[in-house]
Amino acid sequence: MFKKSDLFILLAVMISFAVSGYLYFNGQRDEGIFTAIWVPSILAFGIYFKLLAHQGK
Repeated sequence: MFKKSDLFILLAVMISFAVSGYLYFNGQRDEGIFTAIWVPSILAFGIYFKLLAHQGK
């Protein structure tokens, strides 16, 4: 069901989410918010490439 590339994208999202939470709750609020913005960007990037791969089949 999941390809290796899908798992890497989800891993990147989880790492970004965890880092942003860590930064935000340890007093670096601006850095935490900036890192949190990466989460939807990484997901959109993964969806885009998934759609490209699906069209190629």
